[in-house]
Amino acid sequence: MHPTPDFDPHGSLELPHVPSCSCALHGRRLFTGLLLAGGATAAMPALAREGVEVGGTSKFAKLVPAEQVEQAAAQQYRQMMQQAAQQRGLAPDKHPQLVRLREIAKRIIPVAMPWNERAKQWRWEVNLLGDKQLNAFCMPGGKIAFYYGILAQLKLSDDEVAMIMGHEVAHALREHARERMGKTAATRIGANVLSSLLGLGNTGDALLNMGGQLLTLTFSREDESEADLVGMELAARAGYDPGAGVTLWQKMGAQSKGAPPQWLSTHPAGPTRIRDIEANLAKVQPLFERAAKPAQRFEIAA
Repeated sequence: MHPTPDFDPHGSLELPHVPSCSCALHGRRLFTGLLLAGGATAAMPALAREGVEVGGTSKFAKLVPAEQVEQAAAQQYRQMMQQAAQQRGLAPDKHPQLVRLREIAKRIIPVAMPWNERAKQWRWEVNLLGDKQLNAFCMPGGKIAFYYGILAQLKLSDDEVAMIMGHEVAHALREHARERMGKTAATRIGANVLSSLLGLGNTGDALLNMGGQLLTLTFSREDESEADLVGMELAARAGYDPGAGVTLWQKMGAQSKGAPPQWLSTHPAGPTRIRDIEANLAKVQPLFERAAKPAQRFEIAA
């Protein structure tokens, strides 16, 4: 790979803080356990389907309009990409690793649609940031970004990249950011006005001001576990080996050397994730075996 003069893959970008799991919205993953059978997953019942089982979406997500969350995420994403470009930290379209990410995304995005009816309307984007962080994220509305560091330092295979991308996309599909924002709204505004939230009314301004939370919200370990499972299914349906989740977390554990890197700070421990992945492999292995496999494999980042 020849270096691009206008892109420094191993830089250190000064961008808005992207918490924990690298999903710029990761901080907001609050899985309350108050699950509904309907909502965004109505088209995909938890029962009588092949794959993982994660239940419905939290009722708190419905307290914040999806359009507002997606618009706020799109604005923040544009700002981050513009700032990265100014610091020689945004990969050009022809960069081999960006081409790789976008090709993997082309396979994952179509199989993601059934998980959220809004996903068909999203303007999906995939970008590569020149930073040594072990990080990646997918904002609401399908705004994906990987940091070069996670590709190069962990020497990720395509299957492992797909597992990370599936995990991050799952956060957006399951609307974990919107859910956390809804929980925050319920706490701040009070139960006595929750009914008016559904029609917005005078509380509309309060919700509009919540867009700034997208880069500070954090996800719970339960949400991280859910994203692991959904992400594993997405990767399998896209033709990537779901067993790669095991080697991925082994690499993460070796890299952390006892201290969790940023991407793991709010995640379940590596051994726990590996056990959960192994326990659910039988549910998604048939999907992988039947799926069309990628025609091309890409070089590992250096």
